[in-house]
Amino acid sequence: MEEQISISLKPIGVVKSGVANPEDVPLMGKSAVVEVFPEYSPALLRIEENSHLWLLLWFHQSNRKVLTTVPRKINPQLPEFGVFGLRSPNRPNPIALTLVHLDAVEGNRLTVSGLDAVDGTPVLDIKSYYEGDIIFSPKTPYIWALDPVMRRNIMFEEAIAHHQEACVGLYLAVRMGLVADKLLGQLNTPDLKVTVIGSPCLADTLQGITRARLAHPARFIFREDDNMSRSIWEKPGRRLTITARQEPDMETFTELADDILFKIQLEQL
Repeated sequence: MEEQISISLKPIGVVKSGVANPEDVPLMGKSAVVEVFPEYSPALLRIEENSHLWLLLWFHQSNRKVLTTVPRKINPQLPEFGVFGLRSPNRPNPIALTLVHLDAVEGNRLTVSGLDAVDGTPVLDIKSYYEGDIIFSPKTPYIWALDPVMRRNIMFEEAIAHHQEACVGLYLAVRMGLVADKLLGQLNTPDLKVTVIGSPCLADTLQGITRARLAHPARFIFREDDNMSRSIWEKPGRRLTITARQEPDMETFTELADDILFKIQLEQL
C-alpha cells in the first residue's frame, strides 16, 4: 500500500460575491471581487497585464463524499457521470478551477466577471491565462441544457467569449446554432460540417460555437456575401439549411420565433 502524502493548503485570498447559497450562483458566473490577503500583495505585481485569470478555489460548502452525479442544474434528464468527468462542485477534494475576466485592480482587490463562487470561498491560487491554454476543438460530453432560455444564454456567452462583440452576425449565429443543436444534436463533433455564407462576423461566431476547423478534419467553409446570411449543416444522412429572413437586434434576438427569423430546411440524404 502506497504511503498517503499529507497536503496542507493555505488560502491566499477570499471571494466577495454577495451570494451565500451555491444554488443561487448563476451558471455562467457573475461579477465579484477577489480580495488577496495583504501578505500576498507583492504577488499581484503587473497582474493587470492579463485580461483573464484562472482561479483555484476551495468549494468549502461541497459534499466531499459524492463520486457520481447528474448535472441537474443544467439538465436533470442527463445520465450520471463520475465527478472526475464533470465540473461538479461536489467531489473528494473540492478544488474549483474557474476562468474569469479581470475587470479592475485596486490594491489587493481584483474585480472579475464570470466567477461562480459563493461569498467567503477561499482562494488557493491565481494563475494567468495563456494563449497556449486554448484547445480549439476538444472532445467533450454532450451536456445540453433542458431549459431553452438557459441553452440560449450559455451559447450566447460562448459566442461573446469567442467573438468579443455583440453584433447582428453574432445574434444570427447563436440562433442558427440553437436550431442546429435542436435538430442535429451536438455541434462539436468530427462528422458535422458547417458552411457559412454571409458576413465575417457570422462566420467567426459560428466557427467559435461549433469549434469547426478548416482542416484536420476539414469541417468549416466560409464564403463572404453581403446580401445573404445562411448556414448549411451536414451530418451523415442529413443536411440542414438555415437562411435568415431578417436581421435581429438585441431585443428581437430573444423574441422572434425560429420560423419568423429563418427559413429552415432539413433534408434526409
